Amino acid sequence: MKQKSNLSRLMDYAGGHRVLTWLSWILSAASALLALVPFWCLWRIIRDILAASPNFSQAGNVTAYGWAAVGFAVLSIVVYISALMCSHLSAFRVASNIRKELMRHIAALPLGVTQKYGSGRLRRIVNTSSTATETYLAHRLPDKAGAIATPIGLLLLLLVFDWRLGLLSLIPVVLGFLIMMKMTGKDMEEKMKEYQNALSDMSNEAVEYVRGIPVVKTFGQTVFSFKRFKTSIDNYEKWVIAYTKALRLPMMCYTTAINAVFAFLIAGGILFTRNGVDSEFLLNLIFYIIITPVIGTTLTKIMFMSEDSMIVNDALQRIDDLLAQKPLEESAAPQEPQDYSITLEHVSYSYDGKKDALLDVSMTIQPGETVALVGPSGGGKTTLANLAARFFDPQKGRVLIGNIDIRQIPKEKLMEQVSFVFQNSRLIKASILENVRMGRPGASRKEVDRALQAAQCTDIIEKLPKGVDTVVGTKGVYLSGGEQQRIAIARAILKNAPILILDEATAFADPDNEVRVQQALTTLSKGKTVLMIAHRLSSITEANCIYVLQDGQIAERGTHKELLEKNGIFTHMWNNYAKAAEWKIEKEAAE
Repeated sequence: MKQKSNLSRLMDYAGGHRVLTWLSWILSAASALLALVPFWCLWRIIRDILAASPNFSQAGNVTAYGWAAVGFAVLSIVVYISALMCSHLSAFRVASNIRKELMRHIAALPLGVTQKYGSGRLRRIVNTSSTATETYLAHRLPDKAGAIATPIGLLLLLLVFDWRLGLLSLIPVVLGFLIMMKMTGKDMEEKMKEYQNALSDMSNEAVEYVRGIPVVKTFGQTVFSFKRFKTSIDNYEKWVIAYTKALRLPMMCYTTAINAVFAFLIAGGILFTRNGVDSEFLLNLIFYIIITPVIGTTLTKIMFMSEDSMIVNDALQRIDDLLAQKPLEESAAPQEPQDYSITLEHVSYSYDGKKDALLDVSMTIQPGETVALVGPSGGGKTTLANLAARFFDPQKGRVLIGNIDIRQIPKEKLMEQVSFVFQNSRLIKASILENVRMGRPGASRKEVDRALQAAQCTDIIEKLPKGVDTVVGTKGVYLSGGEQQRIAIARAILKNAPILILDEATAFADPDNEVRVQQALTTLSKGKTVLMIAHRLSSITEANCIYVLQDGQIAERGTHKELLEKNGIFTHMWNNYAKAAEWKIEKEAAE
């Protein structure tokens, strides 16, 4: 099956506006041809002046040709503006439809996919890639139509007056075109892809760096603490410098070629007038000197159009890559869970296909139980929690909720059964009321107030200028990490789902907030099936079962007491945690 061209694919997004795109090409070509008419008028003015010399008063048509030149110039501008209006209306519709489709698709994708891309890279695909198509349709394609019409008109003008000078004028055009083809070939297309990759990486790492600024300030670290961000900047710098140096010589040759037309014309003029000068040849030579700068402008437009064509090709590939990510499959025979237990049967998962984040993991959490996951970083704790919430599906094995394979539970039903509180819970730019009400959109104001009270948020609401109606993120109203966590817990309390997944819920809380967050979590967890990830081991001593994950496998399991008696990995972790807590207490006492 023949693959659609980039233009055909873009026109699919244009709908009824595609007619405007085609009309913009016609108008742009007409504008380019009209823009050449003033040069002919100028040639007639010079001809009349030379013919009337030295009695210039006899050159009676100069004024008429002058006004005609002005009229055609203005008409060319008006037609070109009309072309741009048509192309922009179509381009805006295409960019808008692309963004809408991307956002609908992203909303349907599992959270595991969006986490893999990163918010910075997704933002760049949605905004920058769609903007690239907008620039291409709104400016480059109309300019391309004009750039094609201009050489045709120029060729007629150059050959009609004096074919010898016309051919001389075309020599630098051919040289410049050959150099341009060399610069904008397959190698350039690959370089453009590398350039966009470098920008995308730097954008993504910049977002993560900005989010981590509170940690930098807290611990007095520098930008070098964020190695990936610095590395992405260094890589971009090296690439840009190397690329600029590689194009230095070709660009010098191109610029020299397209500006060498005067040298060719002067050399031709000397050669063709060695036996004397006639007024007709002098007139034509002056005309060629005046009109040939248009050649350089046209070639430069074509070069930029080639670059933009590669940019839009890369943008469409990135859009296609994102659209190719499949939403989680919905079962043709959906079932509802029988209870609120969670079971993993021989589950394995790998992010890159090389190293297993989880390998043959099995566990069962009975309804109403609290199970904790602990272990070294990279052990697979978050991956296991993500699989239990169906942020993505396991590559081997299966996950069950209420003895039903999670893939057979409708997405909406699954989301009704599960609540989440992440370590970096974020609030949208809306009022506290609206943020909490996201847990259950139909909740009344009293129900929201009760949820906030249960989540220990009373002190937060009291200090806000408009209470629960205060919009977060505007006019200097911002909440700390611990305060955001408590609002997120209020949202989970309001939702009141029977299964609760906690991922480092107290990670960003200061001591005062940590106490309040723990109290709120205690309220939230009552009577629920809880799967929690924790680094603060003191918070999981009452868990029904603790699983120690290491290298994607369950290394140990048991209650807090049972694990300490084994004197294994958990015991080592507990001893280190106890020493750190003891050091902290001694330090506070000394102060």
